[in-house]
Amino acid sequence: MNHSLAELVRPHIGGVGHLLTSTSPVSSLPHGMMKLAPITTPGMPDRYLADHIYGFPVGHGWLMPACAAEAGQAAELRSLYDHELETARPHRYEALLEDEGIAVQLAVTAQAAIYRFVYPPGSSRVLSLGAPDGIAAEAAATEEAAVGGKLGGAPLFAALRFSERPLSVEPWSGAGKRGLLLRFGPAADGVLEVRVGLSQIDAEQARRNREREVAALTLEQAAAAAEAAWNDALGRISVRGGTAAQQSAYYTALYRSLLNMSDVTEEGRYYSGCDDAVHELPDDAFYIRDQMWDAYRCHHPLQLLLDPQRKEAMIRSYLRMYQQCGWLPQFPYPQGDLPIMTGNHAAAMIWDAYAKGLRGFDAELAYEAMRKNAMEVTMLPWVHGPLTELDRVYLEQGFFPALRPGEAETVPEVDGFERRQAVAVTLEHAYDDWCVAQMAQALGKEEDYRHFLERGQNYRHLYRPDIGFMAPRAADGSWIEPFDPKFGGGLGGRDYFSECNAWIYSFHVQHDIEGLIGLMGGPEAFEQRLDQLFQEPYDGAKYRFLGLFPDSTGLIGQYCQGNEPAFHIPYLYNYTRSPWKTQRRLRQIMDLWYHDHPLGLCGDEDNGALSSWYAFSAIGLYPICPGKPFYEIGSPLFEEIDIALPGGGTFRIAARGASARRKYIQSAMLNGEPLHVPRIAHDALAAGGELVLEMGERPNRAWGLGAPPS
Repeated sequence: MNHSLAELVRPHIGGVGHLLTSTSPVSSLPHGMMKLAPITTPGMPDRYLADHIYGFPVGHGWLMPACAAEAGQAAELRSLYDHELETARPHRYEALLEDEGIAVQLAVTAQAAIYRFVYPPGSSRVLSLGAPDGIAAEAAATEEAAVGGKLGGAPLFAALRFSERPLSVEPWSGAGKRGLLLRFGPAADGVLEVRVGLSQIDAEQARRNREREVAALTLEQAAAAAEAAWNDALGRISVRGGTAAQQSAYYTALYRSLLNMSDVTEEGRYYSGCDDAVHELPDDAFYIRDQMWDAYRCHHPLQLLLDPQRKEAMIRSYLRMYQQCGWLPQFPYPQGDLPIMTGNHAAAMIWDAYAKGLRGFDAELAYEAMRKNAMEVTMLPWVHGPLTELDRVYLEQGFFPALRPGEAETVPEVDGFERRQAVAVTLEHAYDDWCVAQMAQALGKEEDYRHFLERGQNYRHLYRPDIGFMAPRAADGSWIEPFDPKFGGGLGGRDYFSECNAWIYSFHVQHDIEGLIGLMGGPEAFEQRLDQLFQEPYDGAKYRFLGLFPDSTGLIGQYCQGNEPAFHIPYLYNYTRSPWKTQRRLRQIMDLWYHDHPLGLCGDEDNGALSSWYAFSAIGLYPICPGKPFYEIGSPLFEEIDIALPGGGTFRIAARGASARRKYIQSAMLNGEPLHVPRIAHDALAAGGELVLEMGERPNRAWGLGAPPS
């Protein structure tokens, strides 16, 4: 490799949110535990717009350098900084704290980091070590310091070692914070370095992690090693062609896709928040930090494609957490499984891996966990617990019941803000139940297979042919009236949907697209409905629509690229007589909503989900239904794409003549044979070979009309 892919990454992409959250310029190893970004102006959600830095993380605490500071000022230390004097990359970070001219550099390893603070020569060197109240910050007149404790239920310990002893250590407190002010004498070169180890186990393990990973390294060596790790990870997909901005946006998307899940194994041990215990694990790795509602669609399939062995370790981690907490988690974080969103989507991740040939996990245990979540754990959004009376309606009647407008909630387990999300719960669990059915069949459990396969058809119970939308029903089976497919459901549609409306969720049947097409009146009517989705107006001011659906950013008509339930929809044209419309819409979406600047992401990044969609779509592939082992073909941005395969082979995609104008597939060849369908099997890709696409300015309306998979 004659250039560094890591240097193409721009972590500030997405640093200004279109409506909700923004990204952080994180420095980390791929799947690393240590993740660092500057702490910027509190209350400023658009991090790129914040013009002050308040510190740099050390576990639950932070460091902030100054030339002159008193204890009474320590809680509010900050400095102006300028993005033109800043360098943010996956493997290193540099900034100038302008108020006092202090340069900051950092580099990371898996569980440690090196900070370098360069003060003006001859000036006093002060370092504030701070933490929230309740987190211990300890130091003495030695080279060692520590920050540690539980915050929000998550234990985290940092062990610090300074490049020299402080002359004095002075405690400070205020504004809900406390810490220590460390004073060092002037130095000719102004340099003060801090090596930090991180642990979820205890302070001693943090010290061991520091000594093992950075005690013998310079900052430059640590940065070079991290850069090499990123170049290896990013280099698993090599692209040529496109613009420099597209390449930068692409490798930034791939970087964000590879930040999590995080390996938190520490010298053969790990802490699990599922049972608040430390476990021995000498011959494996334990992964956390996942958001399954966001990730199952394309984030996990992307990681499976690039690193199947790591994906197996992630699944084994899920199964360990199942044994520890009694259910299959959906949002595993350091403090345990968080009750966020809806669905049994870990079942989708597991079945997708099994369907694509992965066997490095206990399939029987996995099925036990998938089945238990489907049979014994409540489907209520944002809730952990056993079945409720609402779940029993689903089990008995095949749909999750909704309330009528204005009807008071009578089920105490329902979250007051997140509501029932009844249509979304039904549709998402129907897909998950289909995944459980496929796993049951693969393991020879025929009775379970038939049971869950029938449940996979539950989406049919919510289709209203008179209006052509998925719609809510009451517990007695009657349709909810009145019902507005565009605005119904309150804030975020939460009475009936998850952050979207019926225009989006009516297409949420990835596992039975042919069945959905039949419900909607056949291929021609289905195509017309897709066309209308991308042209349907807001019915009033745009701010009114976004005020009700703030997650629905990246709008094209009612289509919202900024939220995950829409991700697969542009690829549905591949199931009509017009696959060229998939190609057209994908290029429109990528051209509009993915760029190499701070406004370059149109919605919440959601732990890599939004970027994973682009990482797939920009190379012309997409897993429309995790659990069905094939990829839809779209419209590659790049002329040549090489996917490095685990066994050492390569799969090449050659999009001949691809450009902004030449976005339509004229013909396709797979390993020298004509390809007449707009999809490719996972096995064909994993075996290595070449897909050649001839691209043109006008659509070939006859290409891609082969029969869809069963």
